[in-house]
Amino acid sequence: MNKNQWAVSRLIAIAGILLAVLAAPATAAPRFSSPEDALRQGISAYNGGYHEIAIPALEFAASENLFLGSYYLAVLYADSNSAYTDHGKAYMLYQRIANEHTDVDPDHDARAPYVAATLTALAKYIRGGLAEIRLQANPQLAAEYFHHAAVFFNDEDAQFELSKMQINGEGVPADVARGRHWLSVLAENGHAGAQAFLADLYWRGKFMPKDAVRALTLISVAVKNAPASEQVWIDDIYQNIYCGAPQGVREQATGMVADWDVRYGRKPPLPGRLGLGGLDLAAHRTCADGRPVPMRSGELPLIADPAEDGVAAALEGPTIAADREPAGMPTMGFMRGGAVGGGTMRPVGTRR
Repeated sequence: MNKNQWAVSRLIAIAGILLAVLAAPATAAPRFSSPEDALRQGISAYNGGYHEIAIPALEFAASENLFLGSYYLAVLYADSNSAYTDHGKAYMLYQRIANEHTDVDPDHDARAPYVAATLTALAKYIRGGLAEIRLQANPQLAAEYFHHAAVFFNDEDAQFELSKMQINGEGVPADVARGRHWLSVLAENGHAGAQAFLADLYWRGKFMPKDAVRALTLISVAVKNAPASEQVWIDDIYQNIYCGAPQGVREQATGMVADWDVRYGRKPPLPGRLGLGGLDLAAHRTCADGRPVPMRSGELPLIADPAEDGVAAALEGPTIAADREPAGMPTMGFMRGGAVGGGTMRPVGTRR
């Protein structure tokens, strides 16, 4: 199914849900032919942004013990941009899913990715606390949830969050070398958050030598990789680095962006970076001096002849993992001096 067919089929499904709701008496509760039908309608409405329609359908599916009914209901309530945000309800739903499904088979149970995402979402609430339900912040317990999702389920987002906690010594003993190693592994596998976080560290020279060229190149790739839920903070980092980079840095990074995009790129699933309606608000960002920030494509403006502007030399800077490196090239990873061993998490994408 191509993109247009997918969009049409989604609109037809949403239209059917709307007609069914409008045809029902105003005082009558929504009726569904089966829990499975309610789940299908709820997910379709949620994906279309019709949360007021999705909630009763997902609630019915959840009441009938359909796993995805509870999961999507939690995700809906956890969305801070929704008119129906309720983090207290989201936390309770996530907690129930975790209590009931933490031991699912990570390799053969279709629920495993959703359970991993649940543990990661739950850990974020626990790490910062939640005033609505008087949940006290507990970074140590949050680290345990992240660790289970990262190691048992091989969840990238959990690995990313745990890596940041290792670097900052939050909830776990500080281990900068290990945290940087896992950030590098994730970045090489196309994780936009890890790419953006590493770029910011390179830009500020925090926990690693300052490298403005690597920072701008890496954040340019991260912008293109970013899923809709992560766009704002990643775009913020990109704007800060791009606007602060002198012309020479931007020219050097230009020659590396296309190469790194091929190696470390991971195109987001539909509907992609443009989101609903096809609007990319990031395209309207500007620097303090009024210069536009080229965020629509996530690539720096190309220059006419890279060799004449000293870009060719910059291409020799970064090296990559052995399975992506051309024959005869050294294996160094994103960090100077090679990757750091001794981590407790498995590399992303490996099997047990």
